[in-house]
Parts: sequence; C-alpha cells; structure tokens
Amino acid sequence: MKYDDNWQEKYSDMISSAPGALARLRPGQRVFVGTGCAEPLALVSAMTDRAGQLADVEIIQLITKGDAPYADKRLADCFTINSFFIGSNVRDMIQEGLGDYTPILLSDVPRLLHSGRLPLDVALIQVTPPDSRGKVSLGVSVDIVRSAAENASLVIAQVNPHMPWTHGDSLLDVYDLDLLVPVDAPLIERLSNPPHEVSKKIGREVAALIPDGATVEFGLGRVPGVGRIPQAVMDFLHDKKDLGIHTEMISDSLLNLLESGAVTGARKTIDRGRITTSFCMGTKKLYDYVDDNPLFCFRPTEYVNDSNVIGKQKRMVSINMALEIDLTGQVCSDSVAGRFYSGIGGQVDFNRGAARSDGGRAVITMPSTDKDGRSRIVTTLEPGSGVVISRGTVHYVVTEYGTAFLHGKSIQERVMALISIAHPDFREQLFQEAVEARYLRPELAGLGNRFMVPGEESMRTSFLLDDGTQVSFRSIMPTDEPHMRDLLYNLSQETIYYRFMSRQQRFTHRQILDFVYIDHRRDVAIVGTVPEAHGDEIIAVGRYYLNNRNNKAEVAFVVRDGWQNKGIGSFMFRHLIAIARRNGIAGFTAEVLRDNYRMQAIFNHSGYRVQSRLDGGVYSFVIDF
Repeated sequence: MKYDDNWQEKYSDMISSAPGALARLRPGQRVFVGTGCAEPLALVSAMTDRAGQLADVEIIQLITKGDAPYADKRLADCFTINSFFIGSNVRDMIQEGLGDYTPILLSDVPRLLHSGRLPLDVALIQVTPPDSRGKVSLGVSVDIVRSAAENASLVIAQVNPHMPWTHGDSLLDVYDLDLLVPVDAPLIERLSNPPHEVSKKIGREVAALIPDGATVEFGLGRVPGVGRIPQAVMDFLHDKKDLGIHTEMISDSLLNLLESGAVTGARKTIDRGRITTSFCMGTKKLYDYVDDNPLFCFRPTEYVNDSNVIGKQKRMVSINMALEIDLTGQVCSDSVAGRFYSGIGGQVDFNRGAARSDGGRAVITMPSTDKDGRSRIVTTLEPGSGVVISRGTVHYVVTEYGTAFLHGKSIQERVMALISIAHPDFREQLFQEAVEARYLRPELAGLGNRFMVPGEESMRTSFLLDDGTQVSFRSIMPTDEPHMRDLLYNLSQETIYYRFMSRQQRFTHRQILDFVYIDHRRDVAIVGTVPEAHGDEIIAVGRYYLNNRNNKAEVAFVVRDGWQNKGIGSFMFRHLIAIARRNGIAGFTAEVLRDNYRMQAIFNHSGYRVQSRLDGGVYSFVIDF
C-alpha cells in the first residue's frame, strides 16, 4: 500500500508529540488502550509519565502485550485497570485487588461501548499513515479497537509506518481521529514458544476431530505450564484438505499450516477463500505476511465473534481451553478458586456458534493436571471457580488422555467419560467421590480401580481397511457401557451363538458391566472403534482372561456382523498376542464351536504352535507363544 508521502504536511494541524497529546488527559477520565501487539507504546509511556498530575484514571483494555507501566502498585491512586481479558502484564494487580476485570462475552463488548453504558473519554490506538484518500488502517488489531475509536470523545492515534495495512474492515478516515502522533518504531513482537509435550498430545487428539473442509477457530487463552493448546493443534493439521480459518486471533503458528497447503478456505460457507480474524500477535514475519495481503480479512469483534455468523459456517470447529471442569461438565476458564486468571474472551461465542453449525464441533481442551500436579477434572468445583461454559452447552472435552463427548449425555455418562480422560493417578479417587456424590449407582462402589489400565498407550493401534476406513483399537473403558450394549444387541443370532455358545436373547445389566469393568491387573479387553458424531462406535471386542496356574490366557473376540470378513478379527488377534507377550503370558487357550470355521482359521494360521482337540462339538485350542 502506498502511503501519502505528504501526509504530515497535509494534516499538520492534527499532528502532536506524544507528551503534547497526552497533556489533554484529565483526572477521572476513562482511557481505552489499543489491543495486543498494536498497543501504542509511545502514547502509553507519555500517559504514565503524567502519573503525578493524574488521579483515578480508569484504563480500559482487552489485552495488551507490551509493558503496562500503569499497572504498578505505586501508581494505584493514579491509574485503575479494568480489563476484559487478563493478560500477564496486569494479572498480579488484578489478583491483588488493585485492578478490575469485567467478565463479558467478547461479542458483547462493542455493544457495551456503542450503548454508552461504558463511555470512553480517550482512546489510544495505533494506525498506519494515511493513504491518498485520507484512509488509515487499524492494521493488526481491529477487534474492539474499531468500536473504541468510534465511541471515544478524544481519539489519539500513534501513526506508525511499521504497522501493516490489512484488508477487510480495518479502515478509518483520518478525520475520525483527533490527534496524530508520528512514531517510527517496530511493532511489539510476541514469540511463539515450542509446544509443550502435553499440548502436543492434546493437539493430536483434537486434530482427529477436525474433518477436511472444516472451518477452525483457535482460542486465544493459555493454561499455566503448557501454554496455548489451540496453537499446538495446528502442527497436526498439515495433512488436512481445504481447511478454513475464522478466529479471533492469528499467530506465527498459522504460517506453517498455510505453507503445508492445508488451508484454502474453499469450502467456507461465508468469507470463502479468506482467513477471517480480528487481530494478530506474532513476529515481524507474520506482520509482513499479512501486510496488504487480500487472503486475510480483518473484521471487528462484533462480526468475528457473532455466534450467528459463526454458526453459518458448515463444519465449524472451535478449540478453546479450560482451567478446571467438574464431573457434571461445568467448565471454568477465567478463574479457579476465586482467583481470576484470564477471561471469557470468545469462548462462549465460538462454543455457541460451533454447536449450531451444520457438522460443527465445540471443543474444550485442557491438561489433566495443573502445574502443582492436582487434577483439573474434579468432582465439585472449588469455591469461587467461575463457570464459563455451562454443563448444558459443553460438547467435547479433550485432555492428553483422550476425548469425552458430553452433550446430551446423562450425569452418569458424563462422569464416566470425564474420569476416563482424567490423569490415571486420580481416576479411582474421582470414581469413589462420584459414587459418594450419588452421581453413580451405589453398587459400583469399589470398581474405581478398573479405570487403571497398565500400559494404556501400548494397547493403542489402528488398522486400515481396504476401503480406506481406519479402525482404531484401544483398551475398553467403563465409558463404553452404552456402546457395548449397542454392539451386543446388534449382533446376529449366529454371531451370538458362535461367541457365547448359547442362543441368548438378552444380556443383563450385570453382564454388560462385566464386559466393561475389567480387572486390568490380570485381564485385557480391547475394542475396535470407528468415529461417529456422538463418539466412538464399537465394531469389535477382543479379550483374554489370565489363568495364573499355567500362565496362559483364554482368548475370545467378536466382530459386528457388517464388519466381518474384512481382516479385523485376525488383526485384533495378533494385537492381543502382542499385548500378552509383553505381559509375559506363555500362550492362549480358546473354546470354538465345530462349525465356526472362520475362528478356527484365525487360530490355525496364527504362525504359532497350535494344538486342538474336538470334544462334543467344541474344539479346545492351545496356542503356545
């Protein structure tokens, strides 16, 4: 973009130095400070230099990434912070009660300013130099800055040639500004740290929920100790096709994803082919990339965070973070135990929008434990923990131990799902507490140890069918109870007869519980699953029962009728052998009906020494490893 070389001469009557401009500030006024890496540092510095002449100045901000010299205990009588989102540079002041936090949906902030309920006296913002038309760009920060500039009585703009010119809805007329302060200085840069190992594990889980052609939001919050989990998800999306982006904030993490070719926006329902965002925080590399780049569409918060707009995107996936969740599904994101940490931000906006999207998925991520090793999944929230996502609107919850789908599920189903993705050290305790809280049936007391799966990761594998379908295998969990019930009642009478050697028409609740509550110290049960919108569908179950007297285990497995003759049974049998050998088991035994030729073939072609004996229409197999 070509700026007007003579702009300072043309608008000389509007130009001021930073100290001269801030001399207009009066005690008791309310001042908005521009967002993120577009914070006008020269103006903030000049304002702070006047601290001795000011009192009771309220600083309104979304989040700022530069120094916040006004957030100093020594200046508490001069400046009061009121933030819509708590960043690291003001967190201590707010947590000590010397600053304030306004919990509000990000989409509602512009309305708050436009309505006059939060009148602004002064707005300190940063823009590009004007072009020949007299237009300036808000550059890397449109978000709520636009509505602040439109509603403040006095708008002071730091005019910086280093500010990128961005496309979308970022332009203001120079005469909508009151004072222009020329500053030639690099923008604030925010370096992206390498993702934490826990974030990588969660990122891999979340990536599995994102289909080709999805439009994705990457939330802006962070969790102490592991950083920004949504950004880590990007590393696992490089093989996706035709992804779209509609998100509040973009960072350098997006650049690698763009270079992979995964993002085209070709299947977006609105803003097709463009990356829609409201601000970016990153390095000069990112700023140079977005400068005058029509691929990016910078829009104000009232558009980007509008749940109605978000919901119009097909396959919209929102990815946000939590600090704590209780077993009923209440999600805390801005505070824990009464200590405010971050903010609501756009989490509710995008959770609502993704939930109403056709094929959309609303995802909440968090590590299973906090930096002190305590479980973030709790039976009841700590007093003072604020609920951001209610139990009625939570959908997917992802930790490094897996994914729980909660929406439309009963309390018992939620409890089981969340315990299964809690840190293993806390699963038994959470289970017992859930029984005591009457979230679970009393007869389940004492079964909490069945959530403990030794070598859980080693049981995970996958099998690609000839038609391209991927079947995932993992250890069975108590959360599989409804899926196991569905599997059993959808087996044909022939399959039931071959597996159970009976013609039973019904399965008791106790029998189903015995399938999913496994004593993993001696028995192993694995399930083969394919993904469905409501969660995993179980299409195969394999199990062995150890006989300690001979160190051999009885093996049995079943495959859903529509999935038979695809090699799933043979693969599952080989996987069970691998697990058994790792556990030091000497071999398998099995009982097979004489006319169950497929099962006999699997055993006879196992590659191990096989002995069989026919007795009364039943073959007894012994397979030595």
